[in-house]
Amino acid sequence: MSEISSQSKRPSSAGRRPTIRDVAADAGVSKTSVSRYFGVERERLSPELKARITASVERLGFSPDRIAASLRGGRTRLIAALVADLRNPYSVALIRAAELACADAGYSLLICNTDNDPAIERRQLDALSGYSVEGLIVNTASGDASALADMGRDGLPIVLVDRLIEGLDCDVVGLDDQQAVADAIGHLVEQGYDDLTLISEPTGAISPRVSRVAAFSAECEARGVTARVHQLDADDAPAFDAVIADRLRAADAGARPAVICANGVITLSVCRALSRAGGDVFDRLGLLGIDELDWCALVGPGISTLAQPVDAIGRQAVRILLGRISGQLAPTTGEKRLAGALVQRGSTMAG
Repeated sequence: MSEISSQSKRPSSAGRRPTIRDVAADAGVSKTSVSRYFGVERERLSPELKARITASVERLGFSPDRIAASLRGGRTRLIAALVADLRNPYSVALIRAAELACADAGYSLLICNTDNDPAIERRQLDALSGYSVEGLIVNTASGDASALADMGRDGLPIVLVDRLIEGLDCDVVGLDDQQAVADAIGHLVEQGYDDLTLISEPTGAISPRVSRVAAFSAECEARGVTARVHQLDADDAPAFDAVIADRLRAADAGARPAVICANGVITLSVCRALSRAGGDVFDRLGLLGIDELDWCALVGPGISTLAQPVDAIGRQAVRILLGRISGQLAPTTGEKRLAGALVQRGSTMAG
């Protein structure tokens, strides 16, 4: 097996960049084992061998030259992730899970943030063609499938995460929105709430927003529960204040109202509106958010959530890509929907 050239974080003791031979000598293993560590046969190594090589790689500051390796073997071992907003906690958790899954398989993850801007997304996709990535994870707000479809026709495996884009035939991984909304509504009804409101960001062409609104309306109708839907921009504080004030008036009139937030961004906006309203708001109004965020346990009596399995979603997306890259998965596409988990806290326990 030919030697992989390297770019180092720091020079070796001999004043030169460390090579795969240096790593092998430092770890007390063969060059073949080190090559496997950075290749598709990584899982053939024992945990003890991988730990020794990892320690030597870190000690010597070695990193493989992916570009040189791709020129020799046509492989970059790069997977790219295109995300709409890298500041979003969902995106952070997704990227972390995908990066760990890539590392386990000897791949590196290239992260591209579009900042919810279609023009930036197009530029990022154009740039990715120069990196010869082997697979692409997509979680963006864009509904334009043309560039992605072209990449797919060129043979690039693509997995959409928490998105459906019309005209794009590829694998999809995400939350089972219908079941998640049904579980949320079922919990609230069991707690005695009979007047439910869903607040979502404007749905547009963003599939999870559309599916959650549709699932909410259908489930409430099936249960005979009063249902209201508001689509609000997350930074429109007066609109949130008006909705919360209306729901608190309904509580004072004898109803048992509760609000479901369609994602973590909306949960934060609602909590801010509740803070501005002041008083014993959680004694009068139930609140449940889709997305589990670190601060949800710290607000008021604790915010109940429907936690998305983001770690499992990120890892599943990588597994699918690796299966497509290796040819081990049949050349058909499909959806993989994962169940969420109800996290019950004081915000849905009003007496």
